[in-house]
Amino acid sequence: MKELVSTAEIVDVLEHSKVVAVVGFHRDPTKPAHYVPEYLSRQGYTVIPVNPALAARGESYFGRAAVASLAEIDEPVDVVDVFRRSDKVGEHLGDILAMKHRPRTVWLQQGIRDDAVADVLVREGIQVVQDRCMLADHRNLL
Repeated sequence: MKELVSTAEIVDVLEHSKVVAVVGFHRDPTKPAHYVPEYLSRQGYTVIPVNPALAARGESYFGRAAVASLAEIDEPVDVVDVFRRSDKVGEHLGDILAMKHRPRTVWLQQGIRDDAVADVLVREGIQVVQDRCMLADHRNLL
C-alpha cells in the first residue's frame, strides 16, 4: 500500500468505501468535523462518530451511537477519517493498528498531515490520504 495522491486512487476509495469512522467528530454542525460526516451520511456512507465526550453522554448522530475509541468498533471499517490537529494524529496510531478489523484507508482531513504516522500505516498495509477533504473530493470527483 502507499499514500494515495492520484485522482483515480481517491475516486476508488470514495466509490468502494461504505463505513467511515470519524475520529474527532464534533457535535457543532458549523464545524467541519460535523458537517463533513453529515454530508457523507447523506451520500449513503455509514458514519461512526468517535469522540469520548459524546460517547460518555450517550449521544448518537446519523443513526449511530458515538463511541469513545476505535477499539469499540466491532464491524469492519473502510476508512478512518481523522479530524485532529496534525500534532495529535500520532495519538491514534496505536488505536488504528489495534482495530479488530483494520481499515483499508486512513484519511487525514484538509490541513492535517503526519508523514511519520503515514509511513507506519503504509508499511502496515493501510492506504493513507493526507491533507484532503472527503466532502470536497466526493463533490468534485463523483
